[in-house]
Amino acid sequence: MRAIWRTVEESGEEEGHAIPSLAALVAAIGVLGVGIGAANDTGWLALGGGIVGAVGIVAYMLAQHLNIDYDVYRRLERLEKPEE
Repeated sequence: MRAIWRTVEESGEEEGHAIPSLAALVAAIGVLGVGIGAANDTGWLALGGGIVGAVGIVAYMLAQHLNIDYDVYRRLERLEKPEE
């Protein structure tokens, strides 16, 4: 874990965090739809909110992996590669 944090500190790069945040916003909207639909006894809103929330959570995880994790792993590989 220290190696990952050190790599991020040394590179000074933090781009790529906005895309996962948008997916998290979609998930939050879906969860609000579930709550409102359940409170108002509106089945279609609760079901639609659940679907949107689930898609948003999966999209968040995928976007985080593609935009952040791959870059961190690439930098770690470069640091751990033996010098030739």
